[in-house]
Amino acid sequence: MQLGMIGLGRMGANIVRRIVKDGHTAVGYERRPHQIDVLRQELGDDFQGSTDLAEFVGMLETPRVVWVMIPAGATGAVIDQVAELLEPGDIIIDGGNSRYHEDIKRAEQLQPKGIHYVDIGTSGGVFGLQRGFCLMIGGEAEPVKYLDPLLKSIAPGVEAAERTPGRTGEPSMAEQGYLHCGPAGAGHFVKMVHNGIEYGAMAAYAEGLNILHRANYGAEHDGEFSAEETPLEHPEYYHYAIDVPEVTEVWRRGSVVASWLLDLTASALHADPNLDSYSGRVSDSGEGRWTIDAAIDTGVPVPVLAAALFQRFSSRGEALYADKMLSAMRKAFGGHNELPGA
Repeated sequence: MQLGMIGLGRMGANIVRRIVKDGHTAVGYERRPHQIDVLRQELGDDFQGSTDLAEFVGMLETPRVVWVMIPAGATGAVIDQVAELLEPGDIIIDGGNSRYHEDIKRAEQLQPKGIHYVDIGTSGGVFGLQRGFCLMIGGEAEPVKYLDPLLKSIAPGVEAAERTPGRTGEPSMAEQGYLHCGPAGAGHFVKMVHNGIEYGAMAAYAEGLNILHRANYGAEHDGEFSAEETPLEHPEYYHYAIDVPEVTEVWRRGSVVASWLLDLTASALHADPNLDSYSGRVSDSGEGRWTIDAAIDTGVPVPVLAAALFQRFSSRGEALYADKMLSAMRKAFGGHNELPGA
C-alpha cells in the first residue's frame, strides 16, 4: 500500500521509514529538499519525494492517502491546499496535535467533495521508529478499514506489552496499538486527554524527585535560617544525601510507579545527574489546556491535571509578576524585606 506524507520531520520521516520497512511504499512532500534526499538515499525506490505540492499529489496512486504531519498551527491551511488537488474517494489524515473541534469542522467541509477525513492522535515521539506509534483514530469506519494495513505497520503490535489477564483469542485492534475511537475528532480527543495525563504524570515524578533532591536540607543548612524564613523544626530528620539517579534506577525494577516515562527520566539523570543542561522552562503545546477545557465543559474535576498545566506556566516565568506582587504586599504590611539574592 502507498502513503503520502506531508512533513518529513522526526515523526513524519519515521512513520515513512516504518511502513517502508514493512513492505509499503511512500511519497513525501517537504519544503526542505535535504529531508527528501536523506530518505531517498536511505529507502531507495520505495520512496519518492517532491517540494511541489501538486507534483506530490500527482505521484500518488488512487485512492490517494495523504497524511499531514506538521505543526498544528499550519495544518488547516495545508489541508485546504491539498484538498483542492484531491478527488472523491481520497483520504486526508491529520496525524498532528490539532484540536478535535477543528476535526469536526474539516470533516464537514470535506464531505461535499467526497474526500474522507481521518484524525489520528499519534504518540511515540522520537522512539516511534523502533517501538511503533500508538494511534488513536477518529473518522468514518470505511476509510479507517481501508487504512488498516498501513495502521497495523505503524503501530507497535501486540508484542509491545503483555496481554491483559483474561484477554484471549485474536488480539483486538487496541491490543495491537491502534484504536478507532469514534467519528471525526474522537482520535484527537483521546490523544488530548492522553497528553493531559502525561502532564500530570510528569509533574508527579518531578515533584517527588525534588523532595528526594532536598532530603539533605537539614545538614546543608545546619540550623542557619534567616528571620524571614520559617526555621526547620527538626533538621535532624533531613540528613539524607539521596542519590536521585539511583533511586530512579531502582524504581524501574518491580516498583508500582515503573513506566516508560520513568525509564526516560532515569536515562536523562544518568546523562546529566544535576540537570545542569536544562533551564527548567517547560512548554505546553495546547493539549493540556484543551483537556482542562473539556473537563470544565463536562463538569469533571481534574485538580491534578490543572495543577500540572499551571506549573508549566510558572516554569516560563508567568508567575513572576504575581510573586513580585506578593513580595510587595508583604513588605507593605509587615516591613518584610526580600532575602538577599532572592
